Amino acid sequence: MPELAAEVAAIAAEAGRHAMARWQSDFARWEKGPGNPVCAVDLEVDALLRERLGALLPEAGWLSEETVDNADRLALSRLWVVDPIDGTRDYLRGRPGWAVSIALVENGQPVIGVLDAPARGEVWTARAGAGAWRNGMALRAAERAELPGARVPADQLPRVDRDLVAVPKPNSIALRIAMVAAGEADLVATLRWGHEWDIAAAVLLAREAGAAVTDALGQALGFNTPAGEAYGVLATTQGIHAAAVARLADRVDPGKR
Repeated sequence: MPELAAEVAAIAAEAGRHAMARWQSDFARWEKGPGNPVCAVDLEVDALLRERLGALLPEAGWLSEETVDNADRLALSRLWVVDPIDGTRDYLRGRPGWAVSIALVENGQPVIGVLDAPARGEVWTARAGAGAWRNGMALRAAERAELPGARVPADQLPRVDRDLVAVPKPNSIALRIAMVAAGEADLVATLRWGHEWDIAAAVLLAREAGAAVTDALGQALGFNTPAGEAYGVLATTQGIHAAAVARLADRVDPGKR
């Protein structure tokens, strides 16, 4: 597993270099749907990753934001879950809050996770049962035990959450979850249906750093599901997770798409 993880990190770094070389240059960009931007570099990085990761583990399935899904993956025990550029909005705006996200999922759970964030000079890696690191330094979630005062990556907080503390927010949800792993944030929550590729690598980072990670309802997360989705994500320090679930309880609505 360490050797495989190192090869995945090298592939992520190659993808990151490609994205970095094209960043802040002229390339095609459009919307897949309202508020859902994509660009030519997303597709270029996706193709690069599929070729490299496919050669690394030919038996593994594939789930990526920029590839049409294939239900054949559901019969496979191993799956690559990839977001070629997580945080496309920041990428398009010339901001550094984006990353290449790669997870290897085995029997429904991530076992290798890599975030390559070249614009930030960061490489995040995790292996199931072995720990999580940023630029080679071991990560540990904070030990906050009280919800008031918890740090949340956000542009602004709703009135009901004014007892929390907003900290700078990258557009990439994976990088926001990674902030919890690094002890730079205490709580990250999304309250909508989201895709597995957005969170798979970062969930492993947070788990291995000692954070609590569930869906928005406080239930366990699973991967390689038929829809490739989860209802939100809630990553917190261990000591505030139950309080965060309770606070969010009247805002969750899994029936809403």
